[in-house]
Amino acid sequence: MELFEIKESQRLRREEAAKRLHAIADELARHTALRFSREGIAYTVDVPDEVEMKIEIEIGDESEIEIEISW
Repeated sequence: MELFEIKESQRLRREEAAKRLHAIADELARHTALRFSREGIAYTVDVPDEVEMKIEIEIGDESEIEIEISW
């Protein structure tokens, strides 16, 4: 399968970022797929019952938390 990738970066209030993370987590918990919409196009990503999850935390002048789910 050919790689298809969408990257998005934007500045949000902390509460809005939490709201988006909650929406992804809720959909992941209830369904076997995640649905995204970008620029009017809907995307569906099938997710198996078991996944790999990696969390990275960097603390410095610019701190960062990365959450990666793969399968």
